[in-house]
Amino acid sequence: MRRVLILLFNVLVISATFELKAQDPQFSQFYAAPLYINPAFTGASEYTRMGVNYRNQWPNLEASFQTFSFYADHFIPSANSGIGLIVTTDREGIQGLQSTNIGFSYAYQLKLNDNLVFRPGIQYSFFNRNAGFQNLVFANQIDPITGAIDRTVTDPSIVGSGLSINYGDVSLGGLLFSRRLFLGAAVQHLTEPNQSLIDGDSPLPRRITIHGGYKFTIGRGPLRKDLTYTYAERSFTPVFQYKQQGEFTQLDLGGYLYLEPINFGIGYRGNPFRQNESVLPTGNVTLSTVESLIFTLGVTTNNFNIGYSFDYTLSELGIEAGGAHEFSMAYFFDWNKPLKVPRDRWRIPCPKN
Repeated sequence: MRRVLILLFNVLVISATFELKAQDPQFSQFYAAPLYINPAFTGASEYTRMGVNYRNQWPNLEASFQTFSFYADHFIPSANSGIGLIVTTDREGIQGLQSTNIGFSYAYQLKLNDNLVFRPGIQYSFFNRNAGFQNLVFANQIDPITGAIDRTVTDPSIVGSGLSINYGDVSLGGLLFSRRLFLGAAVQHLTEPNQSLIDGDSPLPRRITIHGGYKFTIGRGPLRKDLTYTYAERSFTPVFQYKQQGEFTQLDLGGYLYLEPINFGIGYRGNPFRQNESVLPTGNVTLSTVESLIFTLGVTTNNFNIGYSFDYTLSELGIEAGGAHEFSMAYFFDWNKPLKVPRDRWRIPCPKN
């Protein structure tokens, strides 16, 4: 049994090393996953908001990675505060390593002057990380004559067993924005909890995120058909996101062209100025950090955002792995005016999808 655990542990280490060059999942449409990248976004829409994010990376490989996230937040005007909930599940590789966390977040909105707002935020998360044996093959499941695998046969030493750990975690963040500029930073896994599935110490490294952007108005579109007698928005928003977790760093650069109601986006992920080195059982491996080009298409209405993106892989893995497909959706509820969301609220000018 000890050999089985050691073998499984080595597989998990290798998978975690190659997966995104970090231990946390990521979203290409990072501004469509607001509570995931920074708790300061909690309640930032100033409405009640619900959203989902789904990412399927390298679908052509058996060792693919799938991430699903649901979030909901609400702004309380009388307290200048936002409260939120986020549930994220990440499944890694053929061995079925799965991580699920539930996070509760809070942010306070402080208006510094007529043109500047600051929002500090905090999030507490409860994690469950586990690896079942359902995708492993044991000796007594193999027919010694035909070589056929019979998964109905179980090994008595592993019946009812599994590798699982639970732990809590804290994240902090801050967001500064005007009607055109936004800049934020967050530190996830502040306590660096132990995530080891077997005896030992394997702290989850802090993830530091810095992100921002600026919205440029590029002209006026046709008159809106909502009796506001205003013009449809035409804007371009360049954005960036820098992440560091342990020894790994990553930079996302991109821009969104918004021709209301359509969003077009293109981005780059990687860090061309640095190469990451990983220690595997077979020795040191140098991994390029030039990862992918990201193409995004989305639709935004008064109350509803939807987006799709595709990552075209530029790394050594190649496009044969299938790249990555990502889907996002968000809906805004205005309980005072349920039929139409007014457009003059103070909002963060980040991309809509």
